[in-house]
Formats: sequence, structure tokens, C-alpha cells
Amino acid sequence: VYVASVAFGAKDMQTVKAFQEAESYPGTSIIIAYSHCIAHGYDLALGTEQQKLAVETGYWPLYRYDPRRMAAGENPLQLDSGAPKGHIGQFVKNETRFRMVEQQNPEQFKRLMDTAQEHIGSRYALYEQLAKVTSGSNGGTGNKA
Repeated sequence: VYVASVAFGAKDMQTVKAFQEAESYPGTSIIIAYSHCIAHGYDLALGTEQQKLAVETGYWPLYRYDPRRMAAGENPLQLDSGAPKGHIGQFVKNETRFRMVEQQNPEQFKRLMDTAQEHIGSRYALYEQLAKVTSGSNGGTGNKA
């Protein structure tokens, strides 16, 4: 299965490339796309800026997984977003859906944000590690190093 995570407003060329790869893939393709919505509670004219912030803070990682790359001895997972920058709070403060939770229970909200920040770091580290693994010619896996 071809799988990609995209956010058009964050990296439009990554999104286009993912759609081209998914279209050309001879099997099932799944594209998971971040899309801003009026229910998020901000001016949709700022949607692309919010998508960029989602990617930059690590809330929404960008990647492409193309099994065809294994035939060339390449890693099928390509991590297209960089390491998270800043705190998830930069992203969530713009959205009413998150601010409502904060207003109801500020202490719990802070704990949730701290947990989310830890998860973002762990998830990125895992994705980064997986993106470094390559297939050997004997079908095994090994690190590039």
C-alpha cells in the first residue's frame, strides 16, 4: 500500500508529489491530508498558515511510503517534514476547539499539552529512525551508516 501524509498549505510540492506517486502506484494508495475547516474556529483565510504551523510544530508530520522504492534498495519511507520546532501550544492556541478545552480545565489542558509535546518528539524520533533503514539486496534491512 502506498501511504502519504500531506498538508497542501505547508508544502505544496510534497502534496503534488504524493498525489503523483499515489496515482502511479499499481495498488491501493492512501493519502491522509490535513485540511483546515470552519469548525476549527479561525479565519479560513489563515488556513495555509495554520497548516504550516501544524507541520512545523510536529502536530502533522509529512511523509511518503512507497513500497516500490524497496526494489532499488531504497527506504520506502521518506520523511518530508523537518524536526518539530517550537511548542504545540503555538498551533493549538489558534483553534477554538482547543481553547475551549483550556477554558474548561486549564490545569488538565497544560498536562495534555505537555503529553502531546512529548508524543510529538517521540513520534518524530521513531519516524526519523525508520526513514534511515534501507533494504539490502538479500531482502534484509540495515542502517545506511
